Amino acid sequence: MQRMRCLISLRRQLPLLASRLLPSSGVRCYETGEYLKTQSDHYSGTMAEVGAKIRERTGVERGYHVVPKSRKHLLEHHPKKEQLPARSMQDSYTHAILPLSVDEMARERYINHLGRVRMGRLMEELDMFAVWLCHRHINIPDLPKDVPLPYTFVTLLVDRIDFSDIENIQVNKDIEVSGFISWVGNTSMEATIYTRQLLNDKYLNVTKAVFLMVARNAINSASAPVNPLKPADAVEQKCWEESDERQRKRKATESQGVLVWPPQQHEQAIMYNLLQRTTPKDSFDLNRRALPPKCNWMEDSQRSTMMNPFPENRNAHNTIFGGFLMRQAIEISFITASIYMRGRPILMCLSDISFLQPVKVTAFLQMTAYVVYTDQSYIQVMTVAKNWQAESGEPTTTNVFYVTYKADKIVDEVLPRTYREMLWYIHGRRKLMAALNLRPDYPMPEEKEKQSNTTMTAK
Repeated sequence: MQRMRCLISLRRQLPLLASRLLPSSGVRCYETGEYLKTQSDHYSGTMAEVGAKIRERTGVERGYHVVPKSRKHLLEHHPKKEQLPARSMQDSYTHAILPLSVDEMARERYINHLGRVRMGRLMEELDMFAVWLCHRHINIPDLPKDVPLPYTFVTLLVDRIDFSDIENIQVNKDIEVSGFISWVGNTSMEATIYTRQLLNDKYLNVTKAVFLMVARNAINSASAPVNPLKPADAVEQKCWEESDERQRKRKATESQGVLVWPPQQHEQAIMYNLLQRTTPKDSFDLNRRALPPKCNWMEDSQRSTMMNPFPENRNAHNTIFGGFLMRQAIEISFITASIYMRGRPILMCLSDISFLQPVKVTAFLQMTAYVVYTDQSYIQVMTVAKNWQAESGEPTTTNVFYVTYKADKIVDEVLPRTYREMLWYIHGRRKLMAALNLRPDYPMPEEKEKQSNTTMTAK
């Protein structure tokens, strides 16, 4: 009992862990954007004009075709790595405007039932803008001017999108979208994107996002080389180093995922504590579980929906573009979190979005959201997207999204019933700690000796 109280006490100290913030290497070059704007104040027009420029550069015509127009003839213009000159972050930097102040149709699409801006809609713009930044980074000197760009850009993953002051954003004011390519590999590019709004002569930051894009050839059948990135000065060099470190940490985190590698020792202690709390002390029944007060089973938090995406949400290859999937994930996760807490939570972070398989325009899309972890006023939601083909009736997991919300009150604790749900619980805890920029250590170093003594007493 004493051990259990100790662990519960430690759990309640999450808001106090702010002093254990991760080191500054987690910074995502956000301050670099303001600097680049002073160096290259390139303007791409409205977001609608950005979309038109992308279509023009790729040679994609408007209108839906069951079989997309072939781009195979562009393969002869596919460059070699050595033909691509180095680029700087200034070369790709640009900004565009979402003209909500003058575009009534856009306002209708962006307003929610509370009169605020729909964050899901904004995700669609960010995904398209990430593609546009890739277009601006790629430079093929030998490409004839009348030949479309022989590239296809695919969203591989979204590292993280942080949200701030979204309850203060006005739907009748323009939103500025800006960004640049902050890191490149052989065929991949990292796009750092900001959105903000000018209110009372002061800019209000809205989102800070990091996308990882992959370059493919004109027919999306093989990878394609990209221009190397050469920092132009010390500011760009620092941003490059932070981005490079983030790539290494991401790969290390993926290899240590809780679904592919056993939980760490402190996480196993959490799992054992969960089992103790939900197992009746007077029963040896294998399957009997008891729900503590002010708690909910994880399985009861599930919300699911099915939809037909339709061609209006497609890209040039008749697959559903990532922005639409992110919008749907945010909207169902908001519904799930709202019903769970019986209120209206604030969106804080969207992280580790993986695009595992493309969603064909002919498929049905299923979105299922679960509350996988809670702590104090925080809610961590995991949303899984599945692709259903009517002919086979077999589902394929295409995407996983992690969405962090903050409530205006202490929420009931979510608890796992099965071992797999326990793994989800640990996974969700990791995501929340990462969203709050906290170290995942548990318990705190100064509490380890205390827990050890408590465990010995309990024995």
